[in-house]
Formats: sequence, C-alpha cells, structure tokens
Amino acid sequence: MEIEGKIIVKLPPMSGTSKAGNAWKKQEYVLETVDTYPKKVHFDFFGDRADQYQFEVNDMIRLSFDIESREFNGRWYTSIRGWKGEKIDAAAQGAPEAPAAAAPKAPHPVEGPAPVAEEDFIKGVTETEDLPF
Repeated sequence: MEIEGKIIVKLPPMSGTSKAGNAWKKQEYVLETVDTYPKKVHFDFFGDRADQYQFEVNDMIRLSFDIESREFNGRWYTSIRGWKGEKIDAAAQGAPEAPAAAAPKAPHPVEGPAPVAEEDFIKGVTETEDLPF
C-alpha cells in the first residue's frame, strides 16, 4: 500500500537486542496526509531500513508500507511497517505550503449576441404539440 503526506514528528531512534541475541533498531515517524480531512499516521522503519530511509520534519514523502497485527495477552496491536520511502516535490502534490501556480487567463468573451438556431428549433415543434413543461 502507499500513502503520501508530510512528516510532522520524528521520534527518537530505538535499538536493542532480541531474546535470540540479535541486534535490532527502529525509527518511528508520524505522517500527516494532505487531504481535505488530514489524517495522522504513525509508522516505522525497522532494521536496515531505519538507516536507509532518513526523513526530517516537514519532508513530503510517499510511503510504501505493510500493515501487521499481532495478539499479546488477549489484546491486538497493529503497526504500519514502512518498506520504502521517497521524498516527493511538495509543489507537485498541491501541498498547502507550496506556492500556488498562476491560473491561466480565461479567453476574452466574444463580442455581440450569441448565435441562436431559432429556425432549427421551430422546425421541430408543431402547433399541436402540448409540452408538459
């Protein structure tokens, strides 16, 4: 799946050692979508991807991710795990902080009255027709 938005929070990196003795690291972020009703999405990069994809607050990104849920002590927990992230041009996405492009000018209106095809209209209507509107 993919989502686009602006990084609004970069949390401190986390690292440790698993029960099996393997080192791990994780970098968490919060992304805000650029929609009519923006949504905040917490996600992380785990392992080598935590070093590979480094973003800063206010970066506009496109995130490719997987959603994963797991059960622990009768409760369910869901995480969004990023597997690819790329910076995108904010102006191309129409983000609020991007300067608005100048709108093209409308052509000048044609002088004089608009042409009317009265003869074609009258030919199709007979005097005996009674239209309900």
